[in-house]
Amino acid sequence: MTHDDKRIGTIDLFAAMDIATGEVHTRLNKGHTGEDVLAFVKQIDRSVPADLDVHLIPDNRSAHKTPASKEWLEDPAAAGGTCTSLRPPSSWLNLIQRWFKELTDKRLRRGAFTGVADHPAGITAWADHWNNDPKPFIWKATAEDIIAKVSRGR
Repeated sequence: MTHDDKRIGTIDLFAAMDIATGEVHTRLNKGHTGEDVLAFVKQIDRSVPADLDVHLIPDNRSAHKTPASKEWLEDPAAAGGTCTSLRPPSSWLNLIQRWFKELTDKRLRRGAFTGVADHPAGITAWADHWNNDPKPFIWKATAEDIIAKVSRGR
């Protein structure tokens, strides 16, 4: 970004990964409100078979902390859902961040976009391409390696 960079519009990408298969669920929105987050969480919950557990790792943004979102995430069964939610400090565990890197490196940085309106189509095409042959990400670091790295950082 340069000093004269101008925002001419944005799109919010909500994404969640099935860590067993690598399949990614996405939703594009013009905003990032609590209602938008809750709609995406409910979309995920509806798309997963009832006999499977859904564990969410929310980001550190405030949109998932609205009263309606908090109520649903704290007791999804009472709200008709089956998700459980980990605390936002666990977000470093979220493998969807790795998928965002793939999207950025292999589609967004390499793409030719004539305007903001082109981005949703590019993102959707990439997600469809990914889901045609999804690959789960596999952790390579051991717990000991991670703990040692955190210790070095302190």
